[in-house]
Amino acid sequence: MSGDAIIDLEDYQAPETFERFVEDLKRSATVTGKPIIDPRLFARALSMDLQTLATDAHVHRVTLSRAQGTEKLQGFLRESLQVLRAATDINGNFRHALFWFRNEPISTFDYRTPEQLVSEGRSKDVVRYLQALRAGAVG
Repeated sequence: MSGDAIIDLEDYQAPETFERFVEDLKRSATVTGKPIIDPRLFARALSMDLQTLATDAHVHRVTLSRAQGTEKLQGFLRESLQVLRAATDINGNFRHALFWFRNEPISTFDYRTPEQLVSEGRSKDVVRYLQALRAGAVG
């Protein structure tokens, strides 16, 4: 597959590494000619339906196909990537970070998941929490 090949969203699964995921996002941006994160590719990697992504990003579902570049949507996607990068840095496993992001409640944050916290605009808090874990200051 060439570097500019279109990514088949039907069969797309999260890659093994965060770096590869970012490369897939870059490849998608190169093919579309838009320097934005493809919300459909992001949702597919996280096994997330598009309505959930729209709800998390506080945008209408139609935005995911017709106005992908909106700051509200792109901001949510960028902040999610920041949290996923920090989580991957701690445990070294991108797929585990994906599971953690979607499913694991954090007691420090009233048992909200990282996905919920990013949706609430608290990505910086989650990243600080992860940095504290990495430094050994939490838990």
